[in-house]
Amino acid sequence: MRNRAVPVLLLLLFLGSASLPVEGRKKDHVIGFYNVENLFDTAHDEGKNDNDYLPEGRYSWTQDKYESKLSNIATVIRDMKERNKVWHTVLGLAEVENDRVLEDLVARPEIASAKFSFIHFEGPDRRGIDVAMLYRPDRFTLLEAKPIPFDFESVIDFEYSPEEQYAFRTREVLMARGLIDGEMFAIYVAHTPSRVGAKGGDLRGRSCEIIRKDAEALMMKYPGIKVVVMGDMNDNPGDESQVRYLHARETIEETGPRDFFSPFISMHKAGLGTEEYRGEWNIFDIIEVNRALCDAPKGSLVITPSGEDGFYGNIFTMPYMIQDSGQYAGTPKRTFSGGQFIDGYSDHYPTYIILSRKQ
Repeated sequence: MRNRAVPVLLLLLFLGSASLPVEGRKKDHVIGFYNVENLFDTAHDEGKNDNDYLPEGRYSWTQDKYESKLSNIATVIRDMKERNKVWHTVLGLAEVENDRVLEDLVARPEIASAKFSFIHFEGPDRRGIDVAMLYRPDRFTLLEAKPIPFDFESVIDFEYSPEEQYAFRTREVLMARGLIDGEMFAIYVAHTPSRVGAKGGDLRGRSCEIIRKDAEALMMKYPGIKVVVMGDMNDNPGDESQVRYLHARETIEETGPRDFFSPFISMHKAGLGTEEYRGEWNIFDIIEVNRALCDAPKGSLVITPSGEDGFYGNIFTMPYMIQDSGQYAGTPKRTFSGGQFIDGYSDHYPTYIILSRKQ
């Protein structure tokens, strides 16, 4: 039995302080990320280990449960819109199975009026979970998109034999380049390798190294391009993978031309979290921006603090998203608990940033 020292109501107030509303500034853009925790349909995809999420599988994953999962995720996205007074311009997702679940999600009545399009590439993850990106074509004009595979061509010393490297499978990074209000952006969506079963070397650091290398090439090719990196990093924002390999910095003042401003470093230091493990709150759901997006000329889009706390990042919570009883009380209400379907949302809270015109 886990000991919960923080009452649920206090936790609500604590986490909610990082997601105060934007007061209807209609030209703002919301850029967010959400690990939706195992969004599988009920059909088997050849080559994927999705057997647990079949009607006859471990979780008895029926159409009714699937529809409820879709509705729950769509409700969270809709309620973020209600809080911010505007739909997301871009919303990165982790743990989606295929195009079908994305088609079903964007068609849900809770969010259909947003008219989201999506980008998704089938990746090599053995479970079949990928990253994806929802976007509004009227606010983000897509120019190109590509998957970026994981490799071991790194300065990091890995304890993997050539055969083990060849057999290793993890999620690809999604990169989408496009225009927001006429300004060029590159959006990276990642779900870095798990901490479970890792064998020597910093796999998550390598993922961040891959992202930084690709982003630096774009910044050289398109001077002034604005870059957003987001994802479930399976590390906290101040961990080595972020600080050393992605060049994440805690403040705008510290952020150089080849660095990324990471607003969630200070938020994690303040005790905030997006997921909990063994009594410890983590912020694995991180969003970072390059120098061009935090120090730009007047009239340009820049990351903007929101809320009385002055944080540049936001964690979104609502009472219904929090488990209110049992050993997991006070943590994100997940889909299953102890193998039992509890009709929850995700084991992660979503995060977002606000972009506004610099005055």
